[in-house]
Amino acid sequence: MSEKMTMRVGECLLAGGPPFTAAEPEVIIGELDGPFGTAFATLLGDQVKGHTRVLSLMNTDMMVKPATIMVSKVTVKDTAYTNILMGTVQGAISNGVLDAVRNGTIPKEKANDLGIIVSVWLSPGVEKVEDLDHEALFNIHREATRKAIEKAMNNEPSIDFLLENQEKLVHKYYQRALDAKKAK
Repeated sequence: MSEKMTMRVGECLLAGGPPFTAAEPEVIIGELDGPFGTAFATLLGDQVKGHTRVLSLMNTDMMVKPATIMVSKVTVKDTAYTNILMGTVQGAISNGVLDAVRNGTIPKEKANDLGIIVSVWLSPGVEKVEDLDHEALFNIHREATRKAIEKAMNNEPSIDFLLENQEKLVHKYYQRALDAKKAK
């Protein structure tokens, strides 16, 4: 990957594990020496109550490369949610980023030149689960992060795929609403 990459965008939804372990990261990846870098620095420096932006860490003082900012999609209101987000999920996201470097999706030689912004979603109520399966939560968020990065770097889905499948692609919650209406 020697050509300049301004920005790439990707997402992934993974569910099917134990309750409250679903992951839905949305990622933006770009070169730090251009408009993406300006957005990255602005985002990190412009904190918003309940939507704190933090560098994704491997442990308490070791950030992942490429530099990655985590932003919660949900307003964070309590300590239990914060501990899950800034513990298990932060570690998972960092490992998902490294997995994408390890498998060549992100070229190792670009690790200091690229940045990643990850919008993080945790299942509502996760902080109230008594026996939350942290290992499953970690594994699902790790895999979803890697997959979202792969989609971004591979420009997936392609516009041709979307155009060819437009009528077959029905949003899950819209379909539920249609099914519920039919059931009445």
